[in-house]
Amino acid sequence: MREILNAVLYFLSTDCQWRALPKDLPPRSIGHGWFVRWHCDGVLDHMHVALYQQVRELEGRHASPTAAIVDSQSVRSAEKGGSAST
Repeated sequence: MREILNAVLYFLSTDCQWRALPKDLPPRSIGHGWFVRWHCDGVLDHMHVALYQQVRELEGRHASPTAAIVDSQSVRSAEKGGSAST
């Protein structure tokens, strides 16, 4: 099971195609099958949240952020652009 997880994590972290997985990982049909199952079941989202919270706690922070910064565009862009230069 660990090798399957390694294949899924490799796929997610490198954004490679399934057929481009290194030979030391399980075949693409197995890795892709588990990826689809875990994605549909919400397992990947649950793992992401759990790891995110664990890292924050290891850094001495709250498991969930207590504040957020919202940024917006401070200068309005023009409604219409100028003439195109050729």
